[in-house]
Amino acid sequence: MMTDSVDHILRVTDITKPFEFDLSRPLEIEVGCGKGKFLTERAKQNADCDFLGIERMLERVRLFDGKCRRGKIDNAKVLRLEALYTFHYLLPAHHARTVYVFFPDPWPKKKHHSHRLFGPLFLNALWKRLEVGGKLEFATDHKEYFETVKECFAGDKRFEVVEPMPRPKEVWTEFETMFREQGLPIYSAAWKSLPADDAPLSPLKIPPEAEPREGIFRRCP
Repeated sequence: MMTDSVDHILRVTDITKPFEFDLSRPLEIEVGCGKGKFLTERAKQNADCDFLGIERMLERVRLFDGKCRRGKIDNAKVLRLEALYTFHYLLPAHHARTVYVFFPDPWPKKKHHSHRLFGPLFLNALWKRLEVGGKLEFATDHKEYFETVKECFAGDKRFEVVEPMPRPKEVWTEFETMFREQGLPIYSAAWKSLPADDAPLSPLKIPPEAEPREGIFRRCP
């Protein structure tokens, strides 16, 4: 899949150089993969596909690595870096067949809404990384955020609503398991990428103190 055969943690050596992927194999990505429950199960069931998890918390990254080691899962890696920056600069164009964003931080206070993942910058980078017909699978327990994300996609003609994937109990994320056990409603949706003009992404405007480094996670404005 990618360089680094020692463990399943994808190491960042140069944040200006995109990662090298085997473009002959499909790729699935989970943003906020946690301890890897969902993505490692997908990897075990789909040996012909490569999987990349993006996670901010170091302990979860280590637990993801441990799951892969114990399960002898060779087709999954985990990256500890900011998701927006990763999608904007470090992934191959139009290669990912599915991106999963399950139970992201909803940043419920209005003054923190700018920290939310979904917005024009992420949708631009997402479309650039998905293959034509590739999907974004989304789930949350936060109704207001769910409606906001739906509005975000509704205003972008590069995406079309499709049926979300079924998620049986054995592949629920840690958060989904917790929320369902609490009896909370779960909101799910999915969109597929459509053909469109393939304009280059504009550079992100990031102040020097917020530039991404491995292990440092500040959300871009």
